[in-house]
Amino acid sequence: MRIDQLLVERGLASSRSQAQRLIAAGVQWRAGAAGVAPWKKVAKNGDEVPDAAEIELLDLAEARYVSRGGLKLEGALRALGLDPAGQRCLDVGQSTGGFTDCLLQAGAAQVIGVDVGQGQLHERLRQDARVVCVEGVNARALSAEALVEACEEALSERVEDVEDNATLPQAPYAWMRNGGVVDDDYNDSDDAKEHEVEAFKAQRAERARARAAGQLPLVRRRRPGHEATDVNPSFALVTGDLSFISLTLVLPALVPLLRPDGDLLMLVKPQFELQPGQVGKGGIVRDPAMYAVVEQRLRDAAADLGLHVLAWFDSPIAGGDGNREFFIHCRKAP
Repeated sequence: MRIDQLLVERGLASSRSQAQRLIAAGVQWRAGAAGVAPWKKVAKNGDEVPDAAEIELLDLAEARYVSRGGLKLEGALRALGLDPAGQRCLDVGQSTGGFTDCLLQAGAAQVIGVDVGQGQLHERLRQDARVVCVEGVNARALSAEALVEACEEALSERVEDVEDNATLPQAPYAWMRNGGVVDDDYNDSDDAKEHEVEAFKAQRAERARARAAGQLPLVRRRRPGHEATDVNPSFALVTGDLSFISLTLVLPALVPLLRPDGDLLMLVKPQFELQPGQVGKGGIVRDPAMYAVVEQRLRDAAADLGLHVLAWFDSPIAGGDGNREFFIHCRKAP
């Protein structure tokens, strides 16, 4: 099997692209008895390796998170001295979940992730009870109410409305269940009338017919294990890794979701902050003067929203497409 495919199949990489980065960082394999067979260095992504081969990663950094984004955020948190431990966080542009993975490994109590796409979050994170995955939602259109509703949808399932057996009418002549003996304490004022019993039977028959026809009304109910999941739209830390949209269009929706003194830490991709004429061939920003333009534009946008810009710095990990990336760190006034 191709080594990049085998890395994914073994769970050592979350995707073929991550597998290829692992291979570039160094991977070796051996077949046969452990400690006896010699190690062989993987030379390229398409190298064929026995399915049962023992595999060793020579650089574990790339495998630490489900995507490279986790390394970027890890470096940014370290540079700023920000600690998400015990905090509820919002991750905008969740995608595969690199930022989410980093936040959880740093001790975040919960991460609510929002992405416009569907089905991208890594399965390990999707199954984590600390993660709420909200899909098909544009961050630009977020509001507190919209986020709560989207979270409820993500955490719930549609089920048949439970029959209310408390409404079952007490049959007439209930005294007959007592051996036909009516004592002085018996009170038949609560016994149903004949027409009430017939109406109840008709109601149940109609419900059975609707169920058989697939027309029974459904109600929304939290899935087991998520009954107590917190969806309060107020966060200590908001992070984001967005593409194909300027942060100036997204920040107005995110600031109301920050609690007082909350931190905003966003990855900045200059190619999406500039006009088409300011971006070079292949979507690469080639004029270094444009970086200052982007920084000032985002600083102004943040200030207009009442945010204090505390830091602007290069991403610790370079962008995969050759573009230079940055982080902007803001704090909301108390």
